[in-house]
Amino acid sequence: MTRRLISTGYPLEKTAGYSRAVIDGEFAFVSGTTGYDYTTMTLPDDVTAQTQNCFKTIAGVLKDAGFDIADIVRANYYVTDARDADAVLAVCGQHLGEIRPAATLLVVAGLYKPEMKIEIEVTAKRRS
Repeated sequence: MTRRLISTGYPLEKTAGYSRAVIDGEFAFVSGTTGYDYTTMTLPDDVTAQTQNCFKTIAGVLKDAGFDIADIVRANYYVTDARDADAVLAVCGQHLGEIRPAATLLVVAGLYKPEMKIEIEVTAKRRS
């Protein structure tokens, strides 16, 4: 299988020179995904809604690449406020509770734009 690049069409992907995901063999490497709703290009104020949007985007990218959210084996969560961690983890549990990938949550000083509260990156491996 050849290497394949997946894009959501977000203008920064081209400007910054990255792909939403890179598919290489049985692996999908999904770039850090923030809480934008890419159909409307809006970013909710609420961290829970932003986290739900992250998973919506990630699930769509994985599906486009022939993967399923159940294929996720690794997840990294970046939050800008430790007080948001419980709300973020509750949403993560809704989407990944049965899958239980290896995961890390980091509290960071900030993301690309100050209104971004969460960023999630995942690695998936296609199950046989």
